[in-house]
Parts: sequence; structure tokens; C-alpha cells
Amino acid sequence: FTSTAQEVALPLDIRQHNLTNSNSSILNPAFSVNYENSQSIGFWGRWQWQTIDADPTTFFINYTGKLDNSSSIGAGFYQHNTNVLNTGGVLNYAYRYLINDQSSFTFGLNLFGYQQEFTGNPFQNDPQITLPQLGTSNDFILQLAPGIQFSYERFSIGFASENLFDYNLTEKARNTGSGDKIYLGTASYDFPVNILNSEGSSLLRPMVYFKSIPGFDTQIGMSGFLSTNKFWAQTGYNSFYGISIGGGGRFMQRLSVGAVVEFGMKSELKGKDPTFELVTAYDFGNVISRRKITEPEEDEKEKELEEIAEVEKAAEEEELSKAEALLIAQEAKELAQAQRKKSKDSLAQVKKELAIATSLQKDQERRTDSIQKIKRQEALAMEQITKQKRLDSLAAIDREKALVEANRRKNQIKLDSIKTAKEAEALADAKLKSDSINKTEIAAVNAAKEKARLDRIEQQNEGDKPQAGEKYEEVVGEDGLIPGYYLIANVFGTKKYFDAFMANLTKKGLEPKSFFRSKNKYNYVYLQRFDTMNEARKARDSKFNNRYADKTWIYRVRAQ
Repeated sequence: FTSTAQEVALPLDIRQHNLTNSNSSILNPAFSVNYENSQSIGFWGRWQWQTIDADPTTFFINYTGKLDNSSSIGAGFYQHNTNVLNTGGVLNYAYRYLINDQSSFTFGLNLFGYQQEFTGNPFQNDPQITLPQLGTSNDFILQLAPGIQFSYERFSIGFASENLFDYNLTEKARNTGSGDKIYLGTASYDFPVNILNSEGSSLLRPMVYFKSIPGFDTQIGMSGFLSTNKFWAQTGYNSFYGISIGGGGRFMQRLSVGAVVEFGMKSELKGKDPTFELVTAYDFGNVISRRKITEPEEDEKEKELEEIAEVEKAAEEEELSKAEALLIAQEAKELAQAQRKKSKDSLAQVKKELAIATSLQKDQERRTDSIQKIKRQEALAMEQITKQKRLDSLAAIDREKALVEANRRKNQIKLDSIKTAKEAEALADAKLKSDSINKTEIAAVNAAKEKARLDRIEQQNEGDKPQAGEKYEEVVGEDGLIPGYYLIANVFGTKKYFDAFMANLTKKGLEPKSFFRSKNKYNYVYLQRFDTMNEARKARDSKFNNRYADKTWIYRVRAQ
């Protein structure tokens, strides 16, 4: 009997953080078109901590096939056991969009379908003891895991979610809530290296990542992956699981076999055994072997050897010495190399000139099309301008006619008004001269006379309009003010400042007056009221006959 206290809780994620190349589509589905082989079958297994009763394990067998350089598909079987056993399959699709020659954007999607059952508590209770048994479940889950990756030259950044969308078909409900999602972010850079005459096919890929798991601290990690034609090696660190190191070999340029060992570093993991991972992949697609790449060079060497043999044979026939034969063979070899190099250079030059000519022809065609397009646009624009000018001319003539007629009518109304005002004023003077009228009639006559005079002034000032840049305000019969032009010195909304300003003007020998506008609740202080605009402007421009040096402005009250 074994009893364990304070057992370390194990996250329910797939724990695929050490997959740096092969089988990495389960880490981020976008990796299948970027990192996997052309047509491959792979296996990945992880045995966590090697416990006594049962290992928390994960197994993943998958096929990945590239449809072309931009897309790939995959399918696989996986089993994941962390006291909850998930057994099922996964489908993968990824598509890479080339933004330009340096950058690309890749989208990938994994669709999981698996049976989920509880496998914890392996201890069997005594059937003679009546205890509540743990419930079991046998649910079928569908789970979508999307991922993206953006690459610029050799730098890549990716983001994925292990269970962004899921649905329990047995329970007919979501399997996890919005707060139970697992997220992964990665950033890596590929450095080309030259190891064991790999001719640039080797690379070193450092990567950093974070993984957010509900109920646990966010995992932070980093890894380094070295890949060559003969072997691969990797090392890494995960803030929860500890340090990992691994490697493997590549055989016949198709088969890759390796293993990874992970050691816990935290104090609560000190008593745990190491974690083991097995990573394999077999590529059965089209592999461009080193032999095929170097065939032209080997053919050239064979030709050189044949030419040297022919020269040596000729030397033997002519009974030349061995030294002379070697010298002739060396000269023949150098001549053959020079001719082949010249042929290659000539062919490359022809291709280069052909490409330049094709590019120039395309540029010329584009320029011609652009010029013709611009000419068509210019002709259309000129046509529109001519048409608009014609319409504008007709409209201008109509506006001019309307303006002349309006001015004529306005002048006639003004003359009629002035004539009426003069007649009213003359009538008032005649009534004042009559001895038969009383005082009330005299006051009425004076009022009529004053109104007639103001109407005449109003008509005379009708043509006075504000000048450019002139501060000017105009109202119609407001608050019982006498029509005219008020020279405003200041405006106040606070009575304290208003009283102080009035007192200051009085102290300077002026006789300020004021009125209150009920519309905006302000007190207007003015120096004098004038009958005409010209009088008001003259007082403003002369600084009120040099009696008030500060700025003033004109406030006009028109008769109702």
C-alpha cells in the first residue's frame, strides 16, 4: 500500500511544448505547411514522470501531406491521459498566403474528435464496505484548435488555442466555458548554419513561448533547435516542467528518430522521475538528394577523367614520357574547364539578357497603357471642365440679371421710404405751427416727427454694411433701445466688474451709459449713441476724440 500526500496537480493540456519540428502541427496547426516534410508519417509519445500506478501519457500518430507550396492537410490518431482519458482523431489543414517576397501569413486549423472518460482513482474499494463510488463518464467531444503564424524573412511569430471551440455531443452542451481556454504564443528566428558540409541546409532555431492554462500559472519557456542533414538536437526550459534536452539522427534523408528527456527543477518536482519523449518521422515524398544535386559536377569530373585518359593514351601511342603526358593532360583539363565555364557564363548571360529584355518590354507596355489611360482621363476632364464652364457662364448671367433687378427694386423702395419720411416730417412741422393743437397732440406730433426722422436715418444708413475685419453686431428693436449706432467700450456678465468699470470711466471724466440685454444676460457699456454709421466709425477711429484709448466696437439697433 502506498500513500502520497500533496501530489502535484498536472495540467490537462497536451504538453506538446518540446515539439520543435516533426509532428509540430499539434503545437500550432499552422506549422504543418511551414515545418513538416512534404509527405510524412510521424509518431510522438510522452511518458510523464514514470509513476507507479500509471504514467500520464500522450501518443500522437499522424500523416502530413503538402498539397502545394502554400497548403497542406493532415490526419492522425491521438490518446491523452491525465486521469481523464481522451482517445480519438485529429484532422489538420493549413494555408500560407504570401504577402510579398519577404513576408507571409499562415492560417491553420486542427479538428479533434475524441471519446472522453474518467480514469482516475485506480484503487479498488472493498466490495464489503459500502462507500459512494466515483461517477464515470463516456462523452464524445468535438474540439476546434485554430492557429496563425506571421513570418518576415526568417522571423516568425505565432498564436494558437488548444480548445477555442468545443462541444460535448453526449451532453449537448459546451465542453468548457469561456474561462477554461488554453492559449499559446510563440516567436522564433531561423539562423542558417554550415555544419558537416551541409551547404546551407542546416539551421538553428531559437524560440520563446508562453502558454496560458486555466487554474495554473502561465508557462514561460524557451528552446533551441539545431537541424542538419545527418542529425538534430534541441534543448529547452519550461517554467513548470523544467529543463529538456534531446536529439536524434536522420537516415537515408527520409527517416528521423530521436528522443527528449525532461527534468523537473521546482522543489515540488524534485522527487519526480524524468519525463521521456520519443519523436519519429518518415518522409516518403519527393526528396532532392545530394547525389541529384551534384550530378552535373560528377558528369563534368567523369568527362575530365575521360579526356585525361584519351590524352594519356595518345601519349603512349606517340611514346611520350610520363612527365610530358601529365603536362598535356593538365593542359587539356584546364582547357576543358575553361570552355565549360565559358559555356555556362554565356548561357547565364543569355538568360540574364532575355530576362532584362522581357522586363523592359513589360515596363514599356505598362508605360504605354499608363500614358493612354492618362490621355483618356485628361480628355474626359477637359470635356467636363468645358461643360461646367458653359453652365457656370449661364448661371452667372442669370445671377447678374437677378442682382441688377434686386438693386433697382431696393433703391426704389429706399427712395419711396425717404419720400414718405420727409412728408411725415413736414406734416409734423405743420401741425406744430398750428395754435389749435393741445400739449398731448404736440407730444404725439413730436414722437411722429422723431420716428420719421429715425426712419429717414435708417433708410439712409441701409447701405452701410460692416467693413472687412470690422467688429460689428446688429439687432432689431431689442429691449426698447433707441435705434442707432452704439459705441461699445466693454461687456460684462458680472455686476461687480461692471460697476467698477463704470466708476473708472466716470473718474476719467467720461459719461458712460449702459443697457442690459435680456437675451444673453450681459451689461453693455457704451460711450455714446450715434445716428449714422459714419459718425460711429469716426468716433471709434479717433479713439472717441482721443478721450478713450482702448478698443471699441459698433453695436447697431435697427427699428422694428
